[in-house]
Amino acid sequence: MSILIVAEHNNASLSSATAHVVTAAQAIGGDIHVLVAGENAQSAADEAAKLNGVAKVLLADNAAFGHALAENLATLVAEQGKDYSHILAPATTTGKNFMPRVAALLDVEQLSDIVGVESADTFKRPIYAGNAIATVQSTDAIKVITVRGTAFDACEMDGSASVETIDAGSDAAVSRFVGEELAKSDRPELTSARVVVSGGRGMQNGENFELLYKLADKLDAAVGASRAAVDAGFVPNDMQVGQTGKIVAPELYIAVGISGQIQHLAGMKDSKVIVAINKDEDAPIFQVADYGLVADLFEALPELEQSL
Repeated sequence: MSILIVAEHNNASLSSATAHVVTAAQAIGGDIHVLVAGENAQSAADEAAKLNGVAKVLLADNAAFGHALAENLATLVAEQGKDYSHILAPATTTGKNFMPRVAALLDVEQLSDIVGVESADTFKRPIYAGNAIATVQSTDAIKVITVRGTAFDACEMDGSASVETIDAGSDAAVSRFVGEELAKSDRPELTSARVVVSGGRGMQNGENFELLYKLADKLDAAVGASRAAVDAGFVPNDMQVGQTGKIVAPELYIAVGISGQIQHLAGMKDSKVIVAINKDEDAPIFQVADYGLVADLFEALPELEQSL
């Protein structure tokens, strides 16, 4: 068996999600190769070579892959992956964009968002907003899989794989990159933060999120939000944690003013320790919380911050 992992990166450095996918690949077994497709991405390829368990890194360096446009990337991955038994990528926004196209080009089914490996052809994945885990088996010759990174530990960075430059392909000319607006923050990135503080509808408005920002700064934490808070316009949607937002599994998750609807729980219930602050003692969030405080958040948060 041989496994091709499509690395996620920003051309300069590797995303932490790729190291989690390598651990999933190790559970499957076989030779592991990593494809780094980007523009001026040599440094990302060199970093990928340090992933423990990786035998080879394939570098496709072309302006067509500089912004990970799905149409360009899918064609490359399908061409490079046709001789592998498995093609893996992180179940991120990027992975969910190009991997279904890869599966279509190879005329196989895709296995989405796996959280466990039973064998080389059998995997576990969440269904019903994470309320049940399905065991699924694929008989396809090539298994196209997206991996939920929070379900696997990151591999060590002590490898020394070779880096091989490959034919980078060409621009499919069916889409083009126009621009992007990036939210800049000194806080950790939400999906990789060790501590996450999230606010819900109970915050009442966006200005009150300043209470969470002060708390997060003392804890070196990322700040998230429930869908209700995002839909109400309190914060931008890139802060949303949940089934239709970002999946997180930090060491500590603090949910403030969040009732705990299924959609939100699906995105954070794998956190190591969950703390909930809510004035409603019957809120569903308390069913998954390790520690719960029934209190007015506008009194509890300033006290907590002062104590810290």
